[in-house]
Amino acid sequence: MKKMKTLGRTFLILSTLILTPAGYVVADDAGAMPTVGIIGTGDMGDSLGPRFAELGYTVVYGSRNPTGEKAQNVVKQTGGNARATTQKEAAQAADIVVTVVPWPAMETVAQNLGPLDGKIVIDPSMPSDAGADGYYVSLVETSSAEMIQAWNPGARVVKAFATLASYVIDNPQVVGGPVTVPIASDDRAAKEKVGKIIEAMGLDPVDAGPLRLSREIEALQRLYMVPLLQRRTAAWEPYFRRSYFWECLWEDGWTTPVADADELADIPETQGPPKNCPGT
Repeated sequence: MKKMKTLGRTFLILSTLILTPAGYVVADDAGAMPTVGIIGTGDMGDSLGPRFAELGYTVVYGSRNPTGEKAQNVVKQTGGNARATTQKEAAQAADIVVTVVPWPAMETVAQNLGPLDGKIVIDPSMPSDAGADGYYVSLVETSSAEMIQAWNPGARVVKAFATLASYVIDNPQVVGGPVTVPIASDDRAAKEKVGKIIEAMGLDPVDAGPLRLSREIEALQRLYMVPLLQRRTAAWEPYFRRSYFWECLWEDGWTTPVADADELADIPETQGPPKNCPGT
């Protein structure tokens, strides 16, 4: 897929801010700047890394060949304090780990990053391959995010950035309108932090429920690939338009709330205030 790189992206403000020469950035609770470990220097890694760097994060790339030309070119492209090291060393140096290694190699990599206890692990990976008819089928029984969580029980795994092309991450405005990023996780605080990062990148975060619903996100990945596999001239980008009519229906008591309905993650609302119920 051809990549489109653009300059001059706009910095947006997150909940906890520090003003630096690079722009507005996110600090942790102690005021320190988190480090992001990008595990992989391919098409997604070289898009997400620079976007995190623009927000003020220190970026460390994890590569099988950190001194090689490919890894060093990504470091140069990212700028700032970016550097490349081994995959395990990058994961250990990071507060936020992003796993952008293709499957099936991911299965080995994600089990050999060392202890990830307490770290947010963002999984955009796509555990799929072409079936007999050319359309994608899943390579796993559950989801890559659930498997990464099982391999690293102490990690705070979040499925996100999974349904985007790299050129949309480079510049969300390239498709002429909002693009939605569904987020699934069992960790409310981690989901909220990733939601704010997504908003700051100029994208539209949506709470997609617990981590097991990563299976549906990965199904959406496969659906996303259909126009490309069909060689159509026009593709699509996910955009979940808010429907506030649901809130009007709740008053009729037609459904039972989910288990976490009283403590849902606070996800940034990018589509404006709620609308009035029809007929009011």
